[in-house]
Amino acid sequence: MSPQSHNVMDPDAKKWVVLIIDDRLDNLEVTGAILRYHGAEVHTAVSAHDGLSLLKKVTPTLILLDLSMPRMSGWEMLVEIRKLPEMALIPVIALTAHAMDGDRERVAEAGFDGYISKPFDVLKIVETIQKQVCQVTANA
Repeated sequence: MSPQSHNVMDPDAKKWVVLIIDDRLDNLEVTGAILRYHGAEVHTAVSAHDGLSLLKKVTPTLILLDLSMPRMSGWEMLVEIRKLPEMALIPVIALTAHAMDGDRERVAEAGFDGYISKPFDVLKIVETIQKQVCQVTANA
């Protein structure tokens, strides 16, 4: 987990501002709908470039980032996010279909603050995010 994330994120999803970046519209719709149901303010982008543009207008409390996107991957986008001083402490969780041995470790080594594999349990996604973010902020 990234040592950069030492802000304390409220575990109440109603206080979250979430940016979800994924090139698959179905993933954006499902994840966004679940988080909105729990009261989060949700913003979405279909590419890393769109996500970076949106970060000029929105300051999220959490970013969910797909790893495999065309033109700019989530791996590359994380590097760009961390270059922005105002985004340095925002938790970024990899939301990915990469679920092979060692992927979780590679994600952590790259500086992501968490890892959620797709397909995820829609009934537990908020709880999963809460656990990962609370773990990160507690370890900071």
